[in-house]
Amino acid sequence: MKTQDPQDRDRDPRIAFFDRQSITWDRDGRDPVETIRRLNELQNLLGLQPGQDLLEVGCGTGQITGWLADRIRPGKVTAIDFSKSMLSQASQKQLDATLLCRDVCQDDLGREEFDVVLCFHAFPHFRDQSQAVRRLGQSLRKGGRLIVMHLAARAKINAFHDQVGGEVTGDHLPDDPTFRALLRDAGLECIEVIDRDDLFFLSAVRAS
Repeated sequence: MKTQDPQDRDRDPRIAFFDRQSITWDRDGRDPVETIRRLNELQNLLGLQPGQDLLEVGCGTGQITGWLADRIRPGKVTAIDFSKSMLSQASQKQLDATLLCRDVCQDDLGREEFDVVLCFHAFPHFRDQSQAVRRLGQSLRKGGRLIVMHLAARAKINAFHDQVGGEVTGDHLPDDPTFRALLRDAGLECIEVIDRDDLFFLSAVRAS
């Protein structure tokens, strides 16, 4: 688990990494078409419902933002990312969502509450995972769900980030005991964890 050094409350060095990747992200990163195909297969697991309000954390170039908006309309999607360059790419897609530049570990997320907070291929990049979970938990309505999702196993995600190196070296999904402790400390109850070759999925609920 990564924690934030009290002396390092300025710009996260990962922002520069994702700024550099933004222009070619949709071409060289995850295949957007394949990503949507997988999400369609996993709709029942996600359990999104029309009328829900959803916070997408680490939306990047908005690859799945439009898909999310289609699933919860007339509910609304608020999509945040700490990279202005990524958000600039997302803004060109005319998405039915509110796009905001926010660092979940540092910036004020406001008082708005959501039915679902989704971290899709984002959680390992939170420099203070404990603080991030607390803040995201506070953004949930009572009974709301926090979902952490990757289209690969935890071990694969962790190994990939170490292979990429640079600013994302050590950007890992925590092990189960650590994850559950983070959730518990934030007032969230873990209700499901799936970790298989092609999927990591964690769901937690805010009880009060």
